Parts: sequence; C-alpha cells; structure tokens
Amino acid sequence: MKSIWSLVYNILFLPALYLLIKFAGLFNNKVRRGIAGRKRLFEELILSNNALNRTGKLVWFHSASLGEFEQAKPIIKKLKLEKKLNILITFFSPSGYDNSRKYPYADLISYLPFDTKNNVDKFVQIVKPDLFVMIRYDIWPNLIWNLKKANIPSCIVDATMKKNSSRTLPIIKSFHKTLFGDILRILTISEADAEAFKIFNCDDDIVKVVGDTRFDRVYQKSIIARDKKLISSSVLDGKKVFVAGSTWEQDEDVILPAFLKLVKYDKDVLMIIAPHEPNLLHLEKIENEFEGKLKTIRFSHLNNYSDEKVIIVDSIGILLTLYTYADVAFVGGSFKQNIHNVLEAAVYGIPVVFGPKISNSHEAKELQKRGGGLLIRGKREAYRRLRSLFSDKGLREARGKLSLKYVQENIGATDKIIEEIEKVI
Repeated sequence: MKSIWSLVYNILFLPALYLLIKFAGLFNNKVRRGIAGRKRLFEELILSNNALNRTGKLVWFHSASLGEFEQAKPIIKKLKLEKKLNILITFFSPSGYDNSRKYPYADLISYLPFDTKNNVDKFVQIVKPDLFVMIRYDIWPNLIWNLKKANIPSCIVDATMKKNSSRTLPIIKSFHKTLFGDILRILTISEADAEAFKIFNCDDDIVKVVGDTRFDRVYQKSIIARDKKLISSSVLDGKKVFVAGSTWEQDEDVILPAFLKLVKYDKDVLMIIAPHEPNLLHLEKIENEFEGKLKTIRFSHLNNYSDEKVIIVDSIGILLTLYTYADVAFVGGSFKQNIHNVLEAAVYGIPVVFGPKISNSHEAKELQKRGGGLLIRGKREAYRRLRSLFSDKGLREARGKLSLKYVQENIGATDKIIEEIEKVI
C-alpha cells in the first residue's frame, strides 16, 4: 500500500503543492521569504554540519512554525544541557526560522527542504540524524519514508488527534495509516488523543500519553518573568490590576465598555491592555475609546505616569511578564476566532476570563470546567464577572488557586518525553 500512496503523493499531490506555493509567493510576503530562504539551504547546511563535533549523537527536531517550537524548547534545553546531545532544528515557516536563528541550545538551524525524494535524501545524508522528532503535527511523507528506509527512528511529541479529524475520513485514513506505521513513538497530550490515534491501528507500545510540554514551558518562563521589573511599584501600589492580553478589536468591543462601567464603582482598578497587533492605528483606536472618559497612557511613557487608569502596551514580547501584575486576566482572540494561550495567565494563580470562541483550546475548556476560567458572552456578562471578582478578594483568590492547580498538575511532560527518547536513540 505504501508504494501506491508514494506514487499518488509524488506524481499528483506534490507537484500541485509546489505550484500552489510558487503561486502564493507572488502575493504573500511570508511565502516568498520561505522560498528565498531555501535557495542556499544545502550549501549552508553543509558548512554548518562540517563545523559540528559529531562525537555525540544528533537529535533532529522539526517544528512547523514558532508556536510549535515553543513546545519543543523544554525538551531541547534539557537534552542539550543534561544529555550533551547535538541538536538540529528545522522549520517549515519563515516565522519560526527567522525568530529562532540565535536559539542558544541548537547546533544547527535550517529550513526544512521541500519534500521531494531527492531533497529529503540529500538532507538526511548530510546531517545523518540518530533520531527525528516532530512537534504536534507536520508530517512530510517522503521524509518519513526515507527515515524508515534508513533505519532512523522518528517520533511525534505533543501529538493531538480529534476523533472527528479529517484525517479519519476513509481515503485519508488509509494514507495516514501508512505514515503512522513508520513512526516509532507517538507521544500524546491526553488519553482522548491516544484513543483517536488507535483508529489508525497504532499499537499501545507506539502510542503513549505523556502530557503537554506547553505547561512546562510556561512554568519555566513564569519563573524568569517574576524577577523582571517592568512596572514601578509606585504605579501599582494600592491598585487592583486587570490585564487584557493579546486583544483584537472584537475583544475590545466587549472588554473596554465593561471596564469603563467597573471604574465607576471601583476607583482602585487599573487596566493594562496589550493588543495582539500594537500598530499605530490600533493604539489610537483604543485611546479614542477612552477619550473624555478615562485618562490613558502608553507603556513606553510610563516614566510620566500620573494616575492614569489605563496603560496601553505599545510593544510586543512582554505579555507573560505583564500577567505577573494581574489580579484578574482576560485572554484575547476569544471574541474573534481562536483564543490565545490561557496558560500564560493561569500559571500566576489568577482568574482567567475569556470569550466564547475557545474550541481550539483544550486548556481554556478545562479551566472553565474547573472554575479557574470564566466564560463571558457579551458586555453585560463581562461587567458582572469583573465586578464580582474585583469586589471580592476571597473569590479572586479561590478561583486563582484553581487556575494554578491546573497548571501544576500538568507539569512534567518534558521528563516523560526524554525518557521515551532515551529508549529509542
């Protein structure tokens, strides 16, 4: 069956995909960057590989983009520092590659080549990995088949699979059975995911539940963030802080009116809002929402703070640290399309509020189920939730403890994954 699927993939699907990518590159800068970045891929790889000390084994980690790479970081760091292994990291997306080129725990960083038989064979012959590890799901068939033929073990970590996934449709299911059959370990984040993988005839010794490294990653980052002093205590003293993180306009249409009403009854509340895209137009729109009602100040001007009730964050990359100051947090994306990372707030032991669009996040649904997360559907409900939380310290602390307990119970996936890696390398 593999030979049939190989023909279908290489004769029909792959050429069509290549043409689609080239066409998309005419209009999309991100795709264009990815194409340009691969032009000297093999030359650069050979130079970097020749400089590598190959007395130790090499583990190859592949992430589709930056988000998946965040999940790989706890594993990579531990393998590098404690096991002294060589680490190769590849990306499909320019966002992952461009933002990770100086990552300190990698020996080699490269784009993944386009998945032709020749490209894959050349890449594997150059790097000669001892193990290939995929994060979540970015499986390229020729690569998997090549590794299997070369007797190089491959694993998927932080693996997820919904029972109603399109991968379970009859013809697509047959194709994926062929792929998963050549993978040595599939390490899932939950029992439900493990059961779903068994639809593809994956045995119990292949599919194992180990948990999600995102909990480990956010916990590690929170320890570092607690020591940062981004906001002076003089700004925060006597304040009850509401942090709204990664917000879009749809989120702000609900949260900002609710906060304006809250301030009328609670003079001690302070809002820190960090829009997902802090471009000039977006920042000015938020300022206009408060004009004539509340004083605002941009984060970059905090040295001139004069008791403003709203701090508008005009930079990126500091949200996790800002959550350290929060008594209550709102996580954006939940009124637009997909909620952002609720764990970044929950790790600090605070109540986490979000909108109704959380189908993409098992963590948000679990937080809501446990009581550490609170779902709101509109302005009135947002105000009622915020008023209740900010007027009752005991309630805030009780719900915050539920958030922290959820994170703490799920720390440890990294160690379990490393145990499995050591068994097969």
